[in-house]
Amino acid sequence: MPELPEVETVRRGLSPFIEGATIKSVTLNRPDLRFPFPKGFAKRLEGQTIAHLGRRAKYLVATLSDGGVWLSHLGMTGAFIVNDEAMEEPSRLNPGDQSGKHVHMRAELIHPSRGRVSLSYSDPRRFGFMDLFAAGAANPYLDPLGPEPLSNTLDALYLAAAMKGKKGPIKTVLLDQRVIAGLGNIYVCEALFMSGIDPRRAAGSLSEVDIGRLVVAIREVLLAAITAGGSTLRDFANADGKPGYFQHSFAVYGHEGDPCPREGCGGVIERIVQAGRSTFFCPTCQH
Repeated sequence: MPELPEVETVRRGLSPFIEGATIKSVTLNRPDLRFPFPKGFAKRLEGQTIAHLGRRAKYLVATLSDGGVWLSHLGMTGAFIVNDEAMEEPSRLNPGDQSGKHVHMRAELIHPSRGRVSLSYSDPRRFGFMDLFAAGAANPYLDPLGPEPLSNTLDALYLAAAMKGKKGPIKTVLLDQRVIAGLGNIYVCEALFMSGIDPRRAAGSLSEVDIGRLVVAIREVLLAAITAGGSTLRDFANADGKPGYFQHSFAVYGHEGDPCPREGCGGVIERIVQAGRSTFFCPTCQH
């Protein structure tokens, strides 16, 4: 499933084509994805202008001209397709299945500078979903989320307070979206390695120094992944159909049995399972 950097690269790819565009028509080729499309989905979108395309955690969030929100989650194989437009680097966008077999939604837009833009959503496995929320309405997907890991809200003071008294392993706590929004399994493993923290440690046992290193590591890992265009596991691809390349920079994820890449360590990367997810770490240099 795409993690935060992958969703951010999709957002950056879509923004130049749809921000400021007016939705002229919407066609649904089936009534549902993972969940049914909301009632009146097409009619509620038609005539709206997409004022802004943002990202919250792993969701794409389009703010509409009436103040409402069009929320999308890509699931495992979801992809937005922009037709009849050359991709412009550093835009990145999963081109998906352009044969039409798995295209479940099509929207015709008019952009103020680009003219007609065709936006489609393809999802072979249909694990993605879309929803619409009126201006100011409660949002069960976004409202419970913790701070964005790249925002100023996530700092050592916040994280120390969030970890205080928690007995669960730090790896599991970091995956709790109520603590930090958008952190996924891959990047938590990488951030814990970068900060030298054992993923099995109780979250409440981290010192101020540990937490300071961890905050820095989370930012550095995510920013590096975004710069590289995300990480390809199974179906994610970037703007020109090529995979993201950050997976070539993984220090520990997927490297069970390999020598630890930290200079002078001499340890071997191990894999364990925590809360049903694979954890990769070096038991020698992560304490």
